Formats: sequence, structure tokens, C-alpha cells
Amino acid sequence: MENITALFSQHGLLALFAGVFIEQLGAPVPALPFLLLAGVAAADNGVFAVQALAVATLASLIADSLWFYAGRRFGHRVLALLCRISISPDTCVRQSELSFARRGIATLVIAKFVPGLSILTPPLAGAMGMRVSSFLIFNLAGTLLWAGSGIAGGLLFHNQVGQLLAYLSQLGDTAMLIVICAVALYVAIRVWRRWRVKRSVASLPRVAPAQLADLLERGEELVLVDVRVSLAPGALENHIQGARHIELNNIQTASLDTWPTNAKIVTYCSCPNDASALKAAYLLSQRGVSASVLHGGIDAWIDAGYPVEANSHV
Repeated sequence: MENITALFSQHGLLALFAGVFIEQLGAPVPALPFLLLAGVAAADNGVFAVQALAVATLASLIADSLWFYAGRRFGHRVLALLCRISISPDTCVRQSELSFARRGIATLVIAKFVPGLSILTPPLAGAMGMRVSSFLIFNLAGTLLWAGSGIAGGLLFHNQVGQLLAYLSQLGDTAMLIVICAVALYVAIRVWRRWRVKRSVASLPRVAPAQLADLLERGEELVLVDVRVSLAPGALENHIQGARHIELNNIQTASLDTWPTNAKIVTYCSCPNDASALKAAYLLSQRGVSASVLHGGIDAWIDAGYPVEANSHV
């Protein structure tokens, strides 16, 4: 612990830049302790507070811009990669999409304060085709608010933080063991949650695009449920023929009275790992309705060369 405080006292701005940059790239290294330490150091040096805010903002903007352009270049494939390497459940992308749908680009302002949104918001903004100027302005506002809050917290509670650091320094190796155990417990809980989510949807049946096309060609009675989020005008400009659009947050309350009793239910989305479609099928099963999931969603359907039709309301 003494090594950490010594490093920060000697290379504070460099340590702050590294801590923020690494966290915003997606590493499980919290940047808040670095911001708080910067605030503590700024208690006796007002200029350092301004320097720290500028450095933290720059580090975050560089990392966020890299993710933004990755999202613009590679689309939802970047989000799929993040979900595969993340210890958070796959529904994190869906939650980010819902946040964009409800709050628009203002999501960029609050993203860094919401667990799960911070890393996903920049690539999702890029995948949505957000204008660069809008992204930079709103992301800058959110970054300044987030970094400023952390540094201000260190300034306000510099005495308490200093006492805590002194106490941890007295504990020596025991303090480091406590920190390691706390981090391990956090990771274990997140991994367990991810395993529980995967287990709940593992038994849900999948339908390949070719199988669905065959069912449609044979005139089978089907109910296709499109659970994509209406992110922006034109986002749902087409759908698979006959599909009903029901956003995921409405699945539990949607009326099923008009659904044919013996119809085969197939849900689909346009999201990494079919997360939203799997969740929709699971929620329908809780209502006593058996549903399958279109493997790969509408993107796999289109890539396989099968037709879509325009939405009349777009």
C-alpha cells in the first residue's frame, strides 16, 4: 500500500492517466481510487486539481474515441466481442440500447456513472451512426462530470481518505490481502450471475435461418416476434415477413389473446449472442408460451439471402 501512495506522490498525473485510460479500455481496474487520490493531492495544490481533471478527461476521451470508431467500423461485432470477454451478463448490450432509446444521446452524459454502460456506450454510439460532433460534445460533458465528481470527492474527504490510507499502510501485507479477497469476491459474484443467466436460457430451442425459411415456405402457422429496440428513425426499417414488433421490456405485459393457439413462436433480435431474443423467449416461457430463438437474428437471416419487408410505420 505504501508503494501505491509513493507512486502517486511521485508520478500522480501519469498514474491518473494510466488508471483512467486502462479502465475505459475495459480492463477491470477501477479508476475511482485514482480520481480520489488526485483529489487528496489537490487539497494542498489547487493547480493540481485542474491538471488532474484535464489529464483524466484526456485519457477517457482517447479510450472512448477508440471504441467509438471501432463501433462505427465493425458495428455490433464489437459489442459481441465485449460481451464475450465481459463477466457481465449478455443483456448489458440490451440495457445500453434501452438507455439510448429512452434518453437519446444524453446517455453519454450519465454512462460513466452506471455500471455496464460506460464501456458499451461509445461503441454502441458508433454502431448507431451517431455524428462525431454529437459524440464528442456529449461524451466530453459526461467525462468532465464524472472525473470532476471523483476529484471533488477526494477534495471533500481528503482527511478521511488520508486516514484510510494510513490505516491500510499500517496493516501492511494484510491490507493487500483484503483488497485481493474483495476483488476476487466481486469477480466470483459476477461470474456466478453470468452462469445463472446462461443456464436459464441454455435449454431454449434455436431455429436456423434455413429452418425458418422452410417453415414459412410450407405455410406453417408462425408468430414471429421482433424484439429489437427502436433506437433511432430508420433503425427498424425492415423486418421478416409477418413479424410483430414487441420491445423486450413489453414482453411480460403484451396481450397474447390474438396469437394462434398452436402456432410456433420464434423470437429474434439484432444483438450479440441473441441476448434479447433469448430473454424474450425465456419471459414467454414464464407465461406458459413455448418459444424458439432465431439463431443469429435478423442479421443472419439477411446474410443468408432471405427477404425482408419494409415496416409501414417507418
